[in-house]
Amino acid sequence: MAAAPRKILIVAGEPSGDQHAARLVRDLRAARSDVELFGIGGDALRAAGVRTVVDAREMAVMGFFEVLARYPFFRRVFRQMVRMLDTERPAAVVLVDYPGFNLRLAAQAHVRGIPVYYYVSPMVWAWHKSRIPKMVQTLDLLMVIFPFEVDVFRGTGLKTVFVGHPLVESIRRTLAEPTPTLPWPSGAQRVGILPGSRRQEIARVLPAMLAAARELRRRNPELSFLIPAASDEIRAQVEAQLAARPAEEQVAIGVVSGQMREVARQARAALVCSGTATVETALLKCPMIVVYRMGPSTYWLGRLLIQVKWIGMVNLILGRTLCPEFIQGAARPHAMADALEPLIADTPARQAQLAGMEEIAAALAGGGPVKSAGQLVAEALG
Repeated sequence: MAAAPRKILIVAGEPSGDQHAARLVRDLRAARSDVELFGIGGDALRAAGVRTVVDAREMAVMGFFEVLARYPFFRRVFRQMVRMLDTERPAAVVLVDYPGFNLRLAAQAHVRGIPVYYYVSPMVWAWHKSRIPKMVQTLDLLMVIFPFEVDVFRGTGLKTVFVGHPLVESIRRTLAEPTPTLPWPSGAQRVGILPGSRRQEIARVLPAMLAAARELRRRNPELSFLIPAASDEIRAQVEAQLAARPAEEQVAIGVVSGQMREVARQARAALVCSGTATVETALLKCPMIVVYRMGPSTYWLGRLLIQVKWIGMVNLILGRTLCPEFIQGAARPHAMADALEPLIADTPARQAQLAGMEEIAAALAGGGPVKSAGQLVAEALG
């Protein structure tokens, strides 16, 4: 009689985590066929054969006060996951990023004697260093995607392994594919507008980007812009904002479903919402400025807690300002246009960014053979 499959609870609470988790699952299944996965995820995890009981899109909320407003929902989902620890008795729990939820779930798994493997470390080096002792106590394995994170946990007793950034191989595959035709408006030079994948980001970040696009086109009427929408819901939100703008602006700005990478790949430069998209854009060798706006209360709280000089991951990786950042009130149309304009032309500023992006790609690939997160989980299962 064949042995029963080993159940694994996996939680990826936002779109980028869903993509990373799907790659982990594919590598895990390639290493061993005796696993059955269930939990929280999106389309990518479902395509990888994971049974999702909560959709990641429902979990993708950014900001302390925004999360607080949906606290009853998150409490209900958390209790559902804890019940599944008891009813399904998984052989292990795999948690992907999403620390506010996942570290609490890790503690619940730990007290039940269930091994916890965490992929994509919380940014404890930027804020919440108080989380490190709890992570050491509750996690059995931490798999990090930035090389410097290994040093953060050195000497703590927590097994921490650099597994390479999942986007390196993924972007390599994207660049090997034929370039598709996208609905760029007419114009000699193309600029991407990448406003993020969350509803709050579209509401707060996109208006600033559209204002900068208007100023850029005033200076150069040959520019055209394209916005990749992460989902049908986000596309509707984007199109509603565009419909409220003057017709002469609308004609220069297109919208496409998905295709974020292809927009960055084909653009001369881009305005990019801070987050994973900045790393993708850098690996696609598209010069950019980094933009972010949030609720005033969330921004005020973040200023008190965050202990790093930059918000853009591209700048944090290099430890210097490679891509100009425009955060909150600094995201003004003329300032953003002043920073992006030289990145569109053949200038020293553009060449400096492209050289820095080569450094980022080398750092994220690692200096030698690197085991993937899925391979490490397969080994850890014994």
